[in-house]
Amino acid sequence: MSTQPKLTRFKQNVLSKYQIYNSIFMTLPFDTITKTGALLPLFHETCTKGFDQGDNPTTIVETFFKKYQARRSSESQINLLFRFIQYIERQVVLFDAIEDAAFPIVNNMDGIGTLRSLKESASSEQKLETLKQYLEEFKVRIVLTAHPTQFYPGAVLGIITDLTEAIKKNDLLAINDLLAQLGKTPFFKHTKPTPYDEAVSLIWYLENVFYKSFGMIFDYIQQNIFEDRRLSNDIINIGFWPGGDRDGNPFVTPEITLRVAMRLKHTILKNYYRDIRRLKRRLTFKGVEAQMTMLETKFYESSIHPEAKHAIAFEDFVSELESIKKIIIEQHQSLYLDDINSLINKTRLFGYHFATLDVRQDSRAHNAVFTTMVQTLIDSGSKIFPKNYLELSEEEQVKVLSNVKGSVDLNLIKDEEVLKALKTMKVIKTIQESNGEQACNRYIISNNQTTLNVMQLYAMLKLVAFEEELTVDIGPLFETITDLENAPKVMEDLYTNPTYSKHLKKRGNRQTIMLGFSDGTKDGGYLMANWGIFKAKERLTTMSRKYGVTVIFFDGRGGPPARGGGKTHQFYASLGPTIEDKEVQLTIQGQTISSNFGTLDSSQYNLEQLISSGILNRLNETNLKMSDANTKVMDDLAHKSHQAYVNFKSHPMFVPYLERMSTLKYYAKTNIGSRPSKRGKSDNLVFEDLRAIPFVGSWSQLKQNVPGFFGVGTALKVYEDKGEFDKVKQLYKESNFFKTLIENSMMSLSKSFFGLTKYMADDPEFGEFWNIIHTEYETTKRLLLKLTGFKVLMEEEPAGKASIDVRESIVLPLLTIQQYALKKIQELQKEKNSDKDLLETYEKLVTRSLFGNINASRNSA
Repeated sequence: MSTQPKLTRFKQNVLSKYQIYNSIFMTLPFDTITKTGALLPLFHETCTKGFDQGDNPTTIVETFFKKYQARRSSESQINLLFRFIQYIERQVVLFDAIEDAAFPIVNNMDGIGTLRSLKESASSEQKLETLKQYLEEFKVRIVLTAHPTQFYPGAVLGIITDLTEAIKKNDLLAINDLLAQLGKTPFFKHTKPTPYDEAVSLIWYLENVFYKSFGMIFDYIQQNIFEDRRLSNDIINIGFWPGGDRDGNPFVTPEITLRVAMRLKHTILKNYYRDIRRLKRRLTFKGVEAQMTMLETKFYESSIHPEAKHAIAFEDFVSELESIKKIIIEQHQSLYLDDINSLINKTRLFGYHFATLDVRQDSRAHNAVFTTMVQTLIDSGSKIFPKNYLELSEEEQVKVLSNVKGSVDLNLIKDEEVLKALKTMKVIKTIQESNGEQACNRYIISNNQTTLNVMQLYAMLKLVAFEEELTVDIGPLFETITDLENAPKVMEDLYTNPTYSKHLKKRGNRQTIMLGFSDGTKDGGYLMANWGIFKAKERLTTMSRKYGVTVIFFDGRGGPPARGGGKTHQFYASLGPTIEDKEVQLTIQGQTISSNFGTLDSSQYNLEQLISSGILNRLNETNLKMSDANTKVMDDLAHKSHQAYVNFKSHPMFVPYLERMSTLKYYAKTNIGSRPSKRGKSDNLVFEDLRAIPFVGSWSQLKQNVPGFFGVGTALKVYEDKGEFDKVKQLYKESNFFKTLIENSMMSLSKSFFGLTKYMADDPEFGEFWNIIHTEYETTKRLLLKLTGFKVLMEEEPAGKASIDVRESIVLPLLTIQQYALKKIQELQKEKNSDKDLLETYEKLVTRSLFGNINASRNSA
């Protein structure tokens, strides 16, 4: 039987089911307001017709109440708007669950980009041995971060999981009960989560999803590609930031870091215990039964008393499993051998650490800590640093740090923040001793600008915890356009530093370099950030290869294209031969974890896509270096778009517009993350202090998505005006990298809706600024369609576009309410004696409206 087109599968298995189950949901009587479920479709229809007629959100809301609910008091009207928000939040959850349930039907689990497809393709081209060779050295690491874009509380995540299973089985009774439960379960967090809370939330995915999906992928590779031969390479592993990411988060303490590492260890021991119990029910044979009973007892003790020293050393555990395997092969006809191999594979992937906990801090915070530490040591009479150290030039300071010896007595340090930073370094060693080196062996320096930034951290780690041997990799993070340009010089200084070079040799001559897409886009605009990182990777690859170092690029990506997200795997398949590609590492943040990796099916599919994309970049002989002519055009487009973005950012209305016309200041009130929403402590909004997530998220709430397209249209128009648009078409045709950038920008445009804020065009203060954004949107949309030959945006992805369209339709009433409330707030703020209670109510309305829209977009921040 032929497979139906993806769009047809989407319509039958997602759209139709949503319409059926939504109709059940709309009739559930779980609130005190009469006919809320019946009124929401009427409000939705009023919004759709109103925007089609060019009405503003205020007119639409007032028209609805006048036509359908004229007798309601003002207070009752606002209560109904709150109820609408609650309904819409739950409609989004319902759609999420239905889409998750249909994932393996809508997506071809054996299609292009999967491991099966990769193997068949390599076999048909006589490249199977080459594929094996690549898999022996290629790695993928996804690093889970707690950046606040996950709006679902734990209870709601549980309902989504159960609802997804019920929908798969078409269990109407269970669906009905779960929808009722959903209606009564609060979505709003009244207090901010602690970093430990965030860690526990993400560990749920490790325990329930990644443990299984990573294991299945590794088993498939071993059994089907290597024909059960042992791999020396683990291929896939997990990084973890909650509890270790101290950058801008004062709540991440050394105690929290240690507690999270121990929680990770306890969780993996629990998972091993469950697998051992299952295996014990199968391995009831002579010679192995006693060993299985012993393992079960030991791991039971570990799961009951996680704080105690583990009952069995990791090496002994693996040795026992290998011994059992040998007996099964020799005496029991290899019965249940696959199950034993699967558990042995998991021990290789997860050890006793489960995930590698990274520690991260800003270079400016390090500098402050380091300076205080040095001054304290000098004042105490210590000989570790020369008395004039702080007056030396940067170059001279690097020389001193390269030869630093001794240890720091932390009792001398009185400053609490300095002590926390230095104790964190001690904690890294404690974690390594308890959970194995891989449990915590990398330290990221965000906002890294100089060689000195790296050597300061190197010296602190040596002096505080690793005097004998430094078993920690130091990864500088380059974020701004300027820092990306300077990065090769910084790395060359490090590679030619005898002390650092010696350290690298001990670490296998592998250097992690992190590159920040989020802040890069915020700083330099969409095209320049992506092209700047591409060029930086090329130069850093050349520089590293020159000194015999394998560079590992670690990409700090967010959910949307504006933060390096979108079709991530296509980026890695399009890099070409000039960028080191032995390892793909990237951050997976907030809602992207639940939307792309939240179920076993989606996790396995997207992990396979990532592995395949990295391998395809190496196997693909047509993926050549960008030609000189194309490089020139790409570079010119990036610079022209950068200039347009910089001019836009410099507009006097840029910051006031975000501050007064967007939801920016309401992000901090959502209690979704432990980290403050901006870096500085100033009451006024300073652009440099603004974090990328609320910045990108605020444009998303406005349905303007500026960071994902601004400057692209202006740059393309220059070529159109010069009659040289064919040059851009040539670039699009020949460069997969540029093609991916364009397709991701289309996604940003598809999620924009300027009808929502059209009323701002007439605003005496912000009208001109709104028109600048709208003009750039229209120009970009027109020229992207001209460039691709498409009639509509995302034409080549009809199912993806259909999903976006449904989600955007669900939240249209919610966005209308949000804009209505923002307008009311502006009006009240202009009044001399405004009603403070009413102002507070409208502010709550705005804050509540954030959740559903962010969740519906799935990759909006």
